[in-house]
Amino acid sequence: MYIVFTTVSDLAEGESLAEKIVTEKVAACVQILPKMTSVYVWKGELKNEPEHLLLIKTLENNYDELEELIKENHSYDVPEIIAVESEEVADGYFKWMSSRL
Repeated sequence: MYIVFTTVSDLAEGESLAEKIVTEKVAACVQILPKMTSVYVWKGELKNEPEHLLLIKTLENNYDELEELIKENHSYDVPEIIAVESEEVADGYFKWMSSRL
């Protein structure tokens, strides 16, 4: 199982992206963590921006399709897309997740 992280600038974009990801069955679940602050440099300028974090749960064989879907539907020129492979997953959750994809 992969947990994929991406950020969006506003909640409406996060909800829209999450719904598209789940309805197109490239991930079983998306959690939206609202209102955090990201500090970074973009085009030589220091940014301090509010963002929302999406935690996306998917399987390894769905990752490429998920990455493409995020890139095609994201408002950022270079969206953050980071995948972490889970070492352990509860059997019941994994079975449910697999049945959704």
